[in-house]
Amino acid sequence: MNLTRKIIRDHLLPGSMEPGQEINLRIDQTLTQDATGTMAYLQWTAMGMDRVRTELSVSYVDHNTLQMGFRNPDDHRFLRSVAARHGIVYSPPGTGICHQLHLENFAKPGKTLIGSDSHTPTAGGVGCLAMGAGGLSVALAMAGEPYTLPMPKVFRVLLTGRLQGWACAKDIILHLLGLLSVKGGVGAVMEYCGPGVATLTVPERATITNMGAELGATTSIFPSDDQTQLFLASMGRPEDYYPLEADPDAAYDQTIAIDLDVIEPLAARPHMPDLIVPVRDLNGLSVDQVAIGSCTNSSYTDLKTSALILLDRRIAPSTDLLIAPGSKQVLKLLNREGLVDVFLNSGARLLECACGPCIGMGGSPPSAGVSLRTFNRNFEGRSGTQDGQVYLVGPAAAAQAALAGRVTDPSSWGKPPQKPVLPETAPSIRSLFIMPPPPKESKNVEIQCGPNIVPLEAFAPLPEQMDAEVLIVLGDNVTTDHILPGGAAVTALRSNLPAISAHVFNKVDPEFVSRARKAAAGVIIGGENYGQGSSREHAALGPRHLGVRIVLAKSFARIHKANLINFGILPLVFVDPSDHARLAAGCNIRLETRDLCAQTTLALQVDQAGQTGKIPARPDLTAKELNIILVGGWLNMVKTRQADNT
Repeated sequence: MNLTRKIIRDHLLPGSMEPGQEINLRIDQTLTQDATGTMAYLQWTAMGMDRVRTELSVSYVDHNTLQMGFRNPDDHRFLRSVAARHGIVYSPPGTGICHQLHLENFAKPGKTLIGSDSHTPTAGGVGCLAMGAGGLSVALAMAGEPYTLPMPKVFRVLLTGRLQGWACAKDIILHLLGLLSVKGGVGAVMEYCGPGVATLTVPERATITNMGAELGATTSIFPSDDQTQLFLASMGRPEDYYPLEADPDAAYDQTIAIDLDVIEPLAARPHMPDLIVPVRDLNGLSVDQVAIGSCTNSSYTDLKTSALILLDRRIAPSTDLLIAPGSKQVLKLLNREGLVDVFLNSGARLLECACGPCIGMGGSPPSAGVSLRTFNRNFEGRSGTQDGQVYLVGPAAAAQAALAGRVTDPSSWGKPPQKPVLPETAPSIRSLFIMPPPPKESKNVEIQCGPNIVPLEAFAPLPEQMDAEVLIVLGDNVTTDHILPGGAAVTALRSNLPAISAHVFNKVDPEFVSRARKAAAGVIIGGENYGQGSSREHAALGPRHLGVRIVLAKSFARIHKANLINFGILPLVFVDPSDHARLAAGCNIRLETRDLCAQTTLALQVDQAGQTGKIPARPDLTAKELNIILVGGWLNMVKTRQADNT
């Protein structure tokens, strides 16, 4: 057996481990972050549950840390009170980024973890089967419900050799993105094997599993081995080590071979993480801003690499440098070695231990400015500057560009510093987490809701017959950032669905919301890989609030499709992708929902400018998923089940 199937086997509830078949997994751990957590916990409290039923659930505050006005502070107070009331560990703002913190403090080999953030697979760096999910899926897991998903294929990524020169772990995953594209991992787990694995530390592995989300993969995972043991010992958790690897003769659905000896520094060009070029090809490109951090590259070893390059040097006067450590533990380690002074003396800005510029939460580049970032996404406008030109690179390439004010050829960088290693014992920050009180005391905790926290509305079941207007027609690789933008102003509305819905598609089509509000029911037409990117369920909730009942696309990203189902929006796929070109905004689609049957082709009646015709489409759904949509979403299903039990 491969490693992925071993962990699935040990957590499998009903289901068959045949690729594409529905499986149900027992979930050991959950995590949320504040941008998605407020809605997840509103859903959790709506279920009427008393205390979480997982081994561990953690509520991190790392996204909405700009406390401008009352909205974000109110959300944080709400999250803190929910955690205390229901047995959840709470990580206050400024403690660090959820994925870095979870890796350091809680992730364990062989465990299952789902989180309401698409980069939850970071924990795969220690052999944890960690998956991003919508907030409702996480809330259901906290209630003891299994996590349902199609059984993924397992791709073996066979690593040989050892990274040379200035090449780093970020270049491995950028190389893989160049090979496979942003949809090359859809429906699969990327499992890393081979002799090259032993040469990579856990922080390096976590960089790779983190950005596996950009492949569209279900998750990514490394074995738990000597490197894992060293990491957990350094984190003060030697008892959490458990050796776990694939069998020598394990079977895989596909093998991708990567020779680490030939990997070189790479970059992703605007505006997609799979537009890969060698850094040397960008030689001479002027850089306005450099940002080092995010859940991809904010570890101690990443930042120490950057600090050693900046030592006793000053950044270019034309370039801003932003440094965001991934956790207070990382900051303490850097401070202990005098490396914080290196950043300050170089002219860099030291930011809070949080997501920050990665999600457009401050640190935006100037108009049409070039920003080199060690982040995971460079979608158009995600930086907070709509015409910002964001390139993704590793920490060394970023630091070198900050010094020169432009991208330079790695052949001119000289001898690389020695690869940093974690100390035998890192300073613990676990005392900063707020642990929930015992059950007897927690029952007396009052949930504190501010005026911006609006309970989730009830959604109606799917009607037996529906006439719906096509509201927008989109191309391939539409991201959740396109559907519902991030940034400080919009993200502060995550706990207020009516308010945040006013921003749906506003960067793509400013008239979308007004058209949707006028229509009785709406349809969105998408291309390939519709809904890639963030796990933000608001990209499904917002359209649902505006009356969208159908999304018809060539294909869907995994998490977004699950979010559509969770809230009663019907995802349909074109039987003939060329039919996409036949549809335009304003046409009407009629659906007889009584004809709906899982996996069965149906004929959509289309009325366009008085001309009628039919387009075949297929609900690529299981019978269970179809039932969820018919009753109006998962919450309606849970309420129906609770009513039946009483």
